[in-house]
Amino acid sequence: MAKLNQIIAVEKGVKSRAHQDLTTAHHGLQKPALLAGIARTYQPKDEEGEQLPPESTLVQVKAEDVLRDTAKTLTRLFDVTATKDWANCAARADVTVDGRVLVADVPVAYLLFLEKQLTDINTFVRKLPVLDAAESWTQDPSTDSWKTEPVKTVRTKKVPRNHVKAEATEKHPAQVEVYYEDIPVGYWTTVKFSGALPARRVNELLDRVEKLQQAVKFAREEANGAEVTDQRVGDAVFGYLFG
Repeated sequence: MAKLNQIIAVEKGVKSRAHQDLTTAHHGLQKPALLAGIARTYQPKDEEGEQLPPESTLVQVKAEDVLRDTAKTLTRLFDVTATKDWANCAARADVTVDGRVLVADVPVAYLLFLEKQLTDINTFVRKLPVLDAAESWTQDPSTDSWKTEPVKTVRTKKVPRNHVKAEATEKHPAQVEVYYEDIPVGYWTTVKFSGALPARRVNELLDRVEKLQQAVKFAREEANGAEVTDQRVGDAVFGYLFG
């Protein structure tokens, strides 16, 4: 008895062959010359007349034969697809992580859905914002976020000063140069806040996602290993359609 994964493996080839054969049959039936035949003989008016050989063209394509061959090809496709879809309704497996059944008795279709969604979630988790590793962060319950230790910095103000380069004389005024001096006038106390996540937390989430991805793949392989019952629906369908 075949297994579901074997049916899935051959379905693509059967579908491709059926499409190719159906296209060829369709094109063949669109050429009237292939469907037409002729037979004619020549008889002169009298015995002394010119004798000509008979002429004939055989029918190369018979529509009934095309219908029969098309039904045969499509019957295989219909049967393989039916076998897969019927089996998918029954094929199930548990999603198990670290020895614990997370989701029990999951159908194949939903396992495929989970695989796709977990791929998107993996990308989402990888792009989560991470706290700046250059800072030391602690949780702040009052803001429900992360914060750094207070950092005190000096606030300065530029105050102009005069520098006498040359004293005044009877003939020349004093030469004075103005410069600015930074004078402390206060202190800033800064605390940074962030809604990002510690790298450890992001790594834990990513580890969980990857574990679940692996578990879903294992479950899908297990479900696809289920034995299938061959379905025979093509004969009924084409017996009605082309019969």
